Amino acid sequence: MSLLFSPITFRGVTLRNRVVVSPMCEYSSRDGLANDWHFVHLGSRAVGGAGLILTEAAAVTADGRISAADLGIYADDHVEPLARIFRFLETHGAVPGMQLAHAGRKASTAEPWNAGGPVAPDAGGWTPIWAPSALPFRDGWQTPRAMGTREIGAVVDAFAAAAARVLAAGGKVVEIHAAHGYLIHEFLSPLSNQRTDEYGGSFDNRARFLFEVVDAVRSVWPDRLPLFIRISATDWSDGGWTIDDSAALAARLKPRGVDLIDCSSGGNVANAKIALGPSYQVPFAERVRRDAGMPTGAVGLITEPAQAEAILQAGQADLIIMARQLLRDPYWPLHAARVLGDTGDVPVQYLRAF
Repeated sequence: MSLLFSPITFRGVTLRNRVVVSPMCEYSSRDGLANDWHFVHLGSRAVGGAGLILTEAAAVTADGRISAADLGIYADDHVEPLARIFRFLETHGAVPGMQLAHAGRKASTAEPWNAGGPVAPDAGGWTPIWAPSALPFRDGWQTPRAMGTREIGAVVDAFAAAAARVLAAGGKVVEIHAAHGYLIHEFLSPLSNQRTDEYGGSFDNRARFLFEVVDAVRSVWPDRLPLFIRISATDWSDGGWTIDDSAALAARLKPRGVDLIDCSSGGNVANAKIALGPSYQVPFAERVRRDAGMPTGAVGLITEPAQAEAILQAGQADLIIMARQLLRDPYWPLHAARVLGDTGDVPVQYLRAF
């Protein structure tokens, strides 16, 4: 059996294989509610053979949404539509999970097919938006309001309440979104955090908000269930967050009950120069895995079965977390299993095609 299609266990949860559906914003919700689009989008990837399926970034507060069309997990009404989806995913062999997020200074924006820029309150956006410091993401974007300790505490509590709702919906994995220039990443990076209080300045101070979120989530998320963190391993910009910082952060997160670091990058500054190419972010997962001694997920232009298998065989990561390739082909895991000489978990309804 290939490594890609071998099971892996985190705490009390076993994934049937190492293929993970990455959180991918669908911009298809109303009032944060999951609907039939999400049912089909996520359900088809369970039928397609993925081991773990993470929903798109789900906002823990209404004003923490990237756009008004984002999925939310800030109200009890969000639970049952998700529960319906999660039940279907499990019926078809996939583990259901959710990424918890707050957009910070990148909130109140348009869908990408509507240019993705800031949206004013009179056009369906909202104010204020929040950040560690009153610095806009880019020229022409709205200036966020710097959070006080009261606002910080309220968001920490919102992450915990969101995790409890995921549990009520039947989710088995929670991932905290600390990447891509959203709120937690904004606290981590010195490019976006210019605070002089206990949440700014030193590495420990800039990481304090994330540590508080992790501790709050772990207080309601059972020990039997895994907790992942997505980070941007580098800002790709001078003076910003680095891979050295990421390795150090992972080492601090491991004893707090974090089970895997999902290693992405970028997103915090508008003009970062990113060296794109196949597997371009895999070295970040390899470095964090080696230095922190904890499992990692590899992401970024991983498209071929042999490529994914080689990453695992080389010990560079423990999971392959895929996005656009699984948009192009929801059944990629079934096709990849055949390429690698495995049978895959083909639904009986599709056996005649495989």
